[in-house]
Amino acid sequence: MITGRYEQVEGTDHLVLRRGIEAPLEEVWAAFTESDRLGRWFATWSGDPASGQVDVRWSYEEAMPTEPYVIEACEPPRHLRVRNVHDDPAQVWTIDVELTEAEPGTALTFSQPLNSREMVREVGPGWEYYLDRLQQSLETGEASTIEWEGYMDLAPEYAREFQLG
Repeated sequence: MITGRYEQVEGTDHLVLRRGIEAPLEEVWAAFTESDRLGRWFATWSGDPASGQVDVRWSYEEAMPTEPYVIEACEPPRHLRVRNVHDDPAQVWTIDVELTEAEPGTALTFSQPLNSREMVREVGPGWEYYLDRLQQSLETGEASTIEWEGYMDLAPEYAREFQLG
């Protein structure tokens, strides 16, 4: 079952995933903003965030280069928005994370505007995978051991959610 939904925000198609996470807000924030903790489930970064840009190296994708990411918004511990730098506008990804306190922990709203609705067939299952990894890393305090196998089975559900033929 998918946790992502289609939403249109200011005329742009968005993939929005909402999760309840049984961890304190500050811990979830750290899992997104501290390189070593982010590395437990997604990627690591290097550089000086105060400059407004860091270099991100994806940890669990083959053949992914290190990419510069611009920090568009950082309002600890509630809101983070970043986007990669790319010459091709179709390859620019913006990620928006909003955190709020909830019982028994933190409510996460994770969204990405889509350059094409079709991309949700891969992006949707991909973010399900990574957010499952996030939850496991927060539960254990260790690097996630969740494997990719089976996540692409969610693609038809995402196609239906986004009304793709």
